[in-house]
Amino acid sequence: MTASTRIEISISQQILNHWSDGEIRGSYFVSTALKGAGELSGSEKTPRGRHTIRAKIGEGLPENAVFVGRRFTGEIYNSELAASSPDRDWILTRILWLCGCEPGKNRLRDVDSMRRFIYIHGTPDTELMGIAKSHGCIRMRNVDLLELFDRVSPGCTVDIVE
Repeated sequence: MTASTRIEISISQQILNHWSDGEIRGSYFVSTALKGAGELSGSEKTPRGRHTIRAKIGEGLPENAVFVGRRFTGEIYNSELAASSPDRDWILTRILWLCGCEPGKNRLRDVDSMRRFIYIHGTPDTELMGIAKSHGCIRMRNVDLLELFDRVSPGCTVDIVE
């Protein structure tokens, strides 16, 4: 990763753009929060503003690895797991954990993105992208997330805009 690597997520367009050296290196459809944009803890909304990647989680694990509390459960997502928990917001494959950079907007107190556990994460391939349906996080197709995960590092800037 170079110092000029950054991510921009458009809530209105449901697109994540990965920039490096002033050029878009990847553009991916995503799914942000069903409830829209917002920073308040417990709102199930996607926080806006400047963030950084705090941590990359899941390196080396198989595609569709299941996470709970940022820990690999040992399970691999499949149709049987899906049927057992049809309403679950699955966190799969990799996690890019975001940390807000703007005190009072997305950092500290009751608007802290990191304490809200806001991630860019994988989701079942059956989930539609380009449609806001998450519980606050930014969902990506697993194959797209694997590509992005290898191209970014902790500290990478992530701007989330409406």
